[in-house]
Amino acid sequence: MKALLVQLEKHPLVIELLAKCDFPSAGTKISCAVSGGPDSMALLILAVASGCEVTAIHVDHSLRVGSENESKLVENLTKNLGANFISKTIRVEPGPNLEARARTSRFEAMPHDVMTGHTADDQAETVLINLLRGAGLSGLAGMQRNQRHPILALRRSSTHQLCAKLEIEVVEDPSNTDPRFQRNRIRHELIPLMDAISQRDVAAILDRQADIFREDSMLLDDLAKTIDVTDAKLLASAPIALARRAIRQWLTEIYPPDAATVERVLEVARGATLACEIGSNREVRRSQQRLQIFTK
Repeated sequence: MKALLVQLEKHPLVIELLAKCDFPSAGTKISCAVSGGPDSMALLILAVASGCEVTAIHVDHSLRVGSENESKLVENLTKNLGANFISKTIRVEPGPNLEARARTSRFEAMPHDVMTGHTADDQAETVLINLLRGAGLSGLAGMQRNQRHPILALRRSSTHQLCAKLEIEVVEDPSNTDPRFQRNRIRHELIPLMDAISQRDVAAILDRQADIFREDSMLLDDLAKTIDVTDAKLLASAPIALARRAIRQWLTEIYPPDAATVERVLEVARGATLACEIGSNREVRRSQQRLQIFTK
């Protein structure tokens, strides 16, 4: 174990990659989601190399034969690194939206502040997925650069290189190439096509754009918070982009509203109608120039 830790501390690639990561100070207790793939194994390695007190959490979805062996692979590396290990088994039944349901179940089984091994390439894919869904600026901002995503500045090629250089055995998840999943088609078809058309590294461009969108989105959020969303006249006269954000912030306390709901609330603020439904058996009503949420 000590030999591996010393190797990590002195390895030039580890030192290079750590400089781009966002881990907390040495000695901090953290948990990492580790599936056994190259990205999450690199997350584990770099977290330990950063000096944090690491607990690796592996979740077995029971979706394929032999998945219990992946847990053992993660456990072996974790013990060799001197980190803590927790294994959890959940059942995700086959059916529609399998990828999304598996992801939701996985995160429900882990601490809310668990770190993930998302990379800059994952960020680029997320931006494109949100674009195809019709997301606004917040969706195009992708994942936040914070300690939940400490290796978000790294490229996927770097995490694979790190595991190869250290001769770390990793899990090759066959679902990562399954064309039934939208993210896989974006990863293996759309982005390579965009690279070929633009003759540029599109993932790097999208990653930088996400940072720009995030900064713009945060500024607009701050400006929207200065608007009293219950003041109908003020809301109706505010710049439309800020008015919509103010309404989203207000209603998100109940649930994130869709675009149609936001527009209905704007119509109430403008006096075009006295009330509108916002879902969850609630409605927004206007009375004496004030907007209020009522349970029906």
